[in-house]
Order: sequence, then structure tokens, then C-alpha cells
Amino acid sequence: MSAPDLVIRGGDVVNADSVVRADICVSRGRVSALTEPGAAPPAEHEVDATGLLVLPGGVDPHCHVGFTSGEFTTLDDYPAATRAAVHGGTTTIVDFGIPVPGERVVDAVHRQREQAPRGYCDSGLHACVVDWDETTGGQLDQLAGEGVVTVKMFTTYRDETMADEETILRTMKHLRTLGGMVYIHCESNTIVEDTQNVVAAGGDISAHRHHETRPELSESAAVAAVLALAEHADAPVYFVHQSTPEAVALVERARREGRRAYGEVVVHHLTLDQGAYASDHPERFVCCPPLRSAHTVQGLRQKLVTGALSTIGSDHCCYDTGQKVAAKHDVRAMPNGLPGVETRLPVAFSEFVSSGLMPVTQFVDLTATSPARLNGLYPRKGLIAPGSDADLVLWDPQATATVRSSDLHMATDYTPYEGRPLRGLPVTVLVRGRIVVRDRAFIADEPHGQFVPASPIHAAR
Repeated sequence: MSAPDLVIRGGDVVNADSVVRADICVSRGRVSALTEPGAAPPAEHEVDATGLLVLPGGVDPHCHVGFTSGEFTTLDDYPAATRAAVHGGTTTIVDFGIPVPGERVVDAVHRQREQAPRGYCDSGLHACVVDWDETTGGQLDQLAGEGVVTVKMFTTYRDETMADEETILRTMKHLRTLGGMVYIHCESNTIVEDTQNVVAAGGDISAHRHHETRPELSESAAVAAVLALAEHADAPVYFVHQSTPEAVALVERARREGRRAYGEVVVHHLTLDQGAYASDHPERFVCCPPLRSAHTVQGLRQKLVTGALSTIGSDHCCYDTGQKVAAKHDVRAMPNGLPGVETRLPVAFSEFVSSGLMPVTQFVDLTATSPARLNGLYPRKGLIAPGSDADLVLWDPQATATVRSSDLHMATDYTPYEGRPLRGLPVTVLVRGRIVVRDRAFIADEPHGQFVPASPIHAAR
């Protein structure tokens, strides 16, 4: 074996299917070998991982950077979002190219893709289709050739990003021929709008009542309808931010029946509940779907640990308190979404691994391996093996901290997890063999992020 550029010695290397004590050799930004402890040849740079877990860098499948919705735009850019990401152990984000009115699908993707070199970690992209016209299929063909094979769609947000059923079906059918997949936000817009009108008629549709305006039924109804479209199209489908066990069960049943259906959950739906809307700052917790009842959260957690969900994302949307307060009186006008790219992995590890609810291998699968697979990035991402990118996180399972917004690096003034105790933290983070965080301190001297093109996720049909 030729001398590697870097060796990480003595850690417990965790993949989705194994934990093995090994040395990791890195050459030209990729893992070149795993050896028995002490067997790796000397290298110019060495890192001692004794007593630490070595995880594949997190892959966040759901991250909005510089996202505009209505009159509000999130406050981060690629340098800010990816710096926060690596502090939290995430080394690849998957962002969205969502068209503004009048913008072509392909141009929205290119606009976001141009930002990738400004990042401190790598990135992939989802496209977004709102309306189908005679050019849409050709644009999707072009994007697939450029490494974008997933398309985000919405069943809500009328006159903004909402797609009708015909558009969803056409997009599913076309992506099926490309090996791609629709990612879909499921809430029945008819139920949501009617419920909002009823709540507003009562004289108060402020943030305190957000959870009342988007009922659980709206999610289950939309999931059932989209599953029917996917079955008719014989196409795969991925449901983002599932927030109820009933919605998850619909997808779980479809998968048991042999359909290619996948569910994502985000950390705030697993760890926060609608009691937050009775707090002094309810606007900080406005997201869609909203936070649910404690009973629903418990059911969702059970679905996660028993394997019913495929991935854990963040749905990172970096608004600050000022933006939220601006429309606090009317949740229909409020920017919705929570900052979470930095806290996704530490909060999830503390809640589920440190607590003993799931093994660390399942955590790796949910936060790195399956997100990489379902975005066409595997085995380059989400795996520690020869040939994979040396995206590595040295994780101290015994380290403790308390979440404070003042200690975080996201471009906002708050975190929904303020004051939450954590056990288990990333301490050193590498992106393609470069150390960007060492001993929890950011040391990267310049961005070196890359856009990572996706491969087809499924065989084209």
C-alpha cells in the first residue's frame, strides 16, 4: 500500500450495517483503505480517534438555503448554511431549486447550483415543478443529464408552489423514465384553506393557534391521494416531513405491498410538540406541517425506531425572530420553517442513540446512508469504504452540551431547542479528506464545496 495522505487511527467505524474498529486511510480526498487497528502505514497527517465513533458525514436530504416564500427570504447563503452544517456533522446538503414566478425549472436549478463552490461542504439539488407545459419534459431530461433526478412538488400553497394532480402525475411518469423520483410535501390544500377560514372567522389566527389551522387529516388525505397517483404511474415517491403516525403508516403499507414509497421525518416533529404554541414566542415554532400533539409525537417516534421511516432530515429554513414576528398575527402570511441544519444530528443522536432507543447503525442509516441512496449519491456519500468520499465525522458519544443559540452558527437569532441538554457530539469533521472542524472549532480557511451530481435512483421504467 502506498503512503496515504491521512490516517485516522483507532476509532470505531460505523456504517449502516456494522461497527468495526479500524484505521481509515485517506488518499486524494477518498477513503483508500480500512485496516486493522495499527496496521495502516504512516502518513504525513494522522488523527487519533481512540474512544470515538467515526461516522460517515451526515447527508441532509431537505435543506432550504436562500429560500424565498412570499415576501420573506431566509437569511443564510451557502457559506453560512454549510458552515453551520459541518459544525453539526453534516457534510452534504441537498438544497432546492424552486422557481420564482416566470422562472424556468432548469434556470432555478442552475441558479442554486452556482452557489455550490461557496460552501464548506458538498451539495446536491432537487428541482421543483409547479406547472407542466410543453417544455417541462425536456427540462427534466436536461437536468437528469446534469445530475438532478429528484423533483420537489407541493400539494398546498395555492398561487405559489402548489401543483395540481395532473402535473404531479405527469412529473411522476416522466421521472420514471429517467430513474428519478418525486419528493412531495403533502397537505390537502382544500382542507387546510377551509380550516384556516374557520379559525380566522373566530377572530384569532395568530401563531398561538397555528396547530389548529393545518389538521392531521390534511396530511393523511394528501398522502393517500399521492400514493394512488404513484401506484397508477408505477413510479417511486418520497414524502417529506411526515408528521403523523397515520401518514407514515400509509407509506409503510405501500412499501410492504412492493411499491417504491419512502417517508422522511424531521427532527422538530420528533422532539417538539404543539405546546410550543402556548409559549411566549409561538411564532418561532411555526412550520408546515405544524408541531403536533404530544400523543402524536410519541406515535411518530415509535414509527421511527421500528423502521417505518426511511430518513431524518432537517427542513432547514433560516428565518429569524424579526421575520416571524412581522406576521405573527396571521399564520397564513407568516414565513414558516425552523432553523435546523446544525442541530439535526446532535439532537437526533441524543434523543435516540444516547437514550438507547436505537443503535448507532440505524442512526447512520437514517441520517447518512439512506438519504444518500434516495438522492442518487450513494456510495460516494453515506458510506465509509474504499472509493467513497472521505466525509468523516469523529463523534464523541459521551460529550455533553446544552443547546444555546449563542453557541450555534446558523444565520438566525434563535433555535427551537434552546436549553435542551445533549449527549453525543461531533468533535472533528472532514469533507473529502479536509478537516473543516477540529475539536469543535472551525478551521477551514476557504470554501471548497462541490455540487455532487446524482445518479439514477431506480432503474428507469
